[in-house]
Amino acid sequence: MLLLVDLDNTLVDRRAAYKAWAESRFGESEVRWLVEADRDGYERRETLAAMIAARYGGDERQVLTELRAGMVANLAPDPQVAQVLTDATAAGLVPFVVTNGTVAQQEAKLRRTGLDRLVAGWTISEGAGVGKPDRRIFEIAAAAAGIRLSETGWMVGDSAEKDIGGGHAAGLRTAWVALGRDWPPGLAYRPEITGRTGVAALRAVIQDTVGRE
Repeated sequence: MLLLVDLDNTLVDRRAAYKAWAESRFGESEVRWLVEADRDGYERRETLAAMIAARYGGDERQVLTELRAGMVANLAPDPQVAQVLTDATAAGLVPFVVTNGTVAQQEAKLRRTGLDRLVAGWTISEGAGVGKPDRRIFEIAAAAAGIRLSETGWMVGDSAEKDIGGGHAAGLRTAWVALGRDWPPGLAYRPEITGRTGVAALRAVIQDTVGRE
């Protein structure tokens, strides 16, 4: 069974990595501004680098290079994530990463954390030429995994619109990584499962899969 999984803030703690980089580079007093400017990763990296350069000085391209390298350097393998992906595979699921971003950056994160050895593969928006929530990226990922999109498959991620909305529109069941947030009001869809963390959401998906056997 297909198990499409988001990367940032689902399989890796992007928030913690960014905060660690921000504090080490600019000091604790600047973390709040840097976090707000980052918009939890949804601000374009080039725009964020320009904002940082304007505030602190420096060359935008150099800031962008430091930002991307710092994000990867502050990630670490998570034994709980490794275990839940191993358990998912044992339960008959095929974990496959679907993530927006640049190929070089996202692949560096996968290798840094060892996730490249724990998933069946990955599809990255830059390489695919299309990003979440567009249905085509889910189709590309499913084809790469060798599994047809169907209602028995899953999409797990932290973005209500990109992961859950996109997965729902692609005909997948969905599990939302809440990270302490409430589900956004006004959306016409809801996830089948909500987990506090990526590990919790994946555990619930595994339990559901085993329970249906």
